[in-house]
Amino acid sequence: MHHALATVALLLVSAASSVAATWHPLFNGRDLTGWEQRNGQALYTVVDGALVGTTVTGSPNSFLCTTASYGDFIFECEFMADWGLNSGIQVRSEQSPAVRGGRVHGYQVEIDPSDRAWTGGIYDESRRGWLQTLEAQPASRQAYQKEGWNRVRVEARGPSIRTWVNGIPCADILDTTTPRGFIGLQVHGVGNDPAKAGMRVRWKDIRIMTTGLDAEWTKETGTIPQYNYVPNTISDRERADGWKLLWDGRTTTGWRGAKLETFPAAGWEISDGALTAAEAGGFESRMGGDIVTMDEYANFILTVDFRITAGANSGIKYFVDPGLNKGEGSAIGCEFQILDDAVHEDATKGVNGNRKLAGLYDLIPPQHVRFNGIDEWNRATIVVNGRHVEHWLNGFKTVEYERATQMWRALVDHSKYVVWPAFGESPRGHILLQDHGNRVSFRSIKLRQLP
Repeated sequence: MHHALATVALLLVSAASSVAATWHPLFNGRDLTGWEQRNGQALYTVVDGALVGTTVTGSPNSFLCTTASYGDFIFECEFMADWGLNSGIQVRSEQSPAVRGGRVHGYQVEIDPSDRAWTGGIYDESRRGWLQTLEAQPASRQAYQKEGWNRVRVEARGPSIRTWVNGIPCADILDTTTPRGFIGLQVHGVGNDPAKAGMRVRWKDIRIMTTGLDAEWTKETGTIPQYNYVPNTISDRERADGWKLLWDGRTTTGWRGAKLETFPAAGWEISDGALTAAEAGGFESRMGGDIVTMDEYANFILTVDFRITAGANSGIKYFVDPGLNKGEGSAIGCEFQILDDAVHEDATKGVNGNRKLAGLYDLIPPQHVRFNGIDEWNRATIVVNGRHVEHWLNGFKTVEYERATQMWRALVDHSKYVVWPAFGESPRGHILLQDHGNRVSFRSIKLRQLP
């Protein structure tokens, strides 16, 4: 009996040691064994035990990539970049002729030695753009040190990708677009500017861990925001922070027609986790009409992923009173404009661009608009805290204003909303998705109520 127990114990110890946390070097400090260059013509060399990338003019972004692919891992390295040279570290990345003619694409951990200071943020190279900037994270923006070496840590497991720079948390995203891929070291293109030729970024102590991750996984602290890109889901972190889904991704529960007691019988479809307004030649509310939440909301953060077709017009409205407009057309409320600015004529109307994408429709034009493109998913965020309101698109603030003020009322007086008394000053209202007669899809509709 004792001998059998001893044998079992030995087997358990052996099994445990076989999955123990072990670091594996990805760079031998001497040459580029295990790496291959993709895309551009930047120079990659080894100098004093460090891997050095050097810019050249006339080259697109260059990537030195591992020949092996990785799914779940912990990655660390040290890096140092010349001031002003944007760079990055690709993780779970790929290269395919189907993506921009063979461009390297995937998650990039940003290296940003500039005053913007977004080092450690996550950018989706050659696809969706920014997944997490550090715009609203002042502590994270202080992590990068201008002089000397910096250390980055990346933890990737399942849909989770998290980053740290010099021990300070920077990014926390959930995404399932690419579960596995190579690691790449980027040298950003510098165009044809001869003054930028010869700029350098360096990496050393490049290592990875693929087993025993549980023991080495960093405990969640909640000190930075988490961005969830898994469609129609609420993460444990989001649930703890008070987020809830306004649409479950499958049914019409929680929604009705803006001028109906029930959900429209036609004009909206649910398919592949998206809620889509049907095409009706651009005629507003001609088919299903607008839909609104059953409940009303006062102070909140709302996020909505949307995808538009060419030439489309739509909007996300808030502080909506469905009873205001009993005639034809859309229900009345403040509107986060959704529009194909490049094609739709409404982009040229209004005043100073106040009918463009991500603006406050007919009132305030947007700034810093980063649009992922037609037929691509984009994320709208609306923040309401008392009188203060913000619009964000794909991580960039586009509009900020105070409602129910003298300035607000002056804006309303010179807009199409002047006919509605005290427009936009209601303390609460419904959330609305607009049917403007174009095919537009929505998903991942989430709301967090604020005190």
